[in-house]
Amino acid sequence: MALTTPVRLRVDDPSGVAPVRRAVEEIADALGLDEVRRGEASIVVTELATNLIRHARGGEIVLRINRVGDASIDVIATDRGPGIPNFARARGDGFSTGGGPGNGLGAIGRMSAAMDVHSGAGQGAVVLARLGTPEPEPPVDGIALAMEGETSCGDAWGHVVDGEQVTILLMDGLGHGDDAATAANAAVRELRPGLDPNGLLMRIHGALRATRGAAGAVAYWNRRTGALQYAGIGNIAASIVVAGESRSLVSMPGILGHGIQRPRVFDYELPPGGLLVMHSDGLRSGWDLAAYPGIVRRDPLATAAVLIRDFERGRDDVSVVVARA
Repeated sequence: MALTTPVRLRVDDPSGVAPVRRAVEEIADALGLDEVRRGEASIVVTELATNLIRHARGGEIVLRINRVGDASIDVIATDRGPGIPNFARARGDGFSTGGGPGNGLGAIGRMSAAMDVHSGAGQGAVVLARLGTPEPEPPVDGIALAMEGETSCGDAWGHVVDGEQVTILLMDGLGHGDDAATAANAAVRELRPGLDPNGLLMRIHGALRATRGAAGAVAYWNRRTGALQYAGIGNIAASIVVAGESRSLVSMPGILGHGIQRPRVFDYELPPGGLLVMHSDGLRSGWDLAAYPGIVRRDPLATAAVLIRDFERGRDDVSVVVARA
């Protein structure tokens, strides 16, 4: 099993539980997790998959390798069901929300380094279980998912931290599949601290000359002052969301690795309580986080999962990165 691209599995009926369990066990074996952690991972995904069937008429589970610190597994369960009507009871240890092995969200939380849930009446639910590493510090995370039918993802992202300065990079290789992935991953390998957005994009531009090229954007964020510099080339979208209001960030036309003008850097502010959301064109525009009460306090990966669930185009790779001030 490849350990570079998240595993994405539909769970629409009881036959979908076993493939999810097998997938997480294969990942656990490949990572060298001990029997206890392997067993806990199996219980977590079994409970979440069973919940999708019994309470949400099906949904999706994504398994992602988290390489921060000791390699571990992040599990994301998403659905468009009625939501979790009695969250306090559902989170009680020993209460099984899905009639599964009797573990419930409480035990999932106990077996996880961190768990986060976003649920709203009629909005479905997203449950994130981090099985080895808690929410990142600083709170920046995201996910890139391959187009259906592809084994390689042409979107890629990364971030580096240098004191109070955080540099966030999101790339979308032209097209999809292996060649797009080659371009996007080559760009992320150029990410390092100490480069401003202009310098980093120009470095990437040179590195991608032998590839099909990519769209890309860089956010250079000072956590102490809230100052944020942003530069983008091509069809990467970004917004700053503060108190329910969204402001779009400016990108310029072009293809990194082929034809671009010198990137323009724009100055913004990301104040406390604000979110930076960056995404590829695999996500439709028109999303509004104000429609999801409480989401600004969620784990950035859970927020990204909500947006993908509700706004994915479905005919391209998709990626979303979220930073929470």
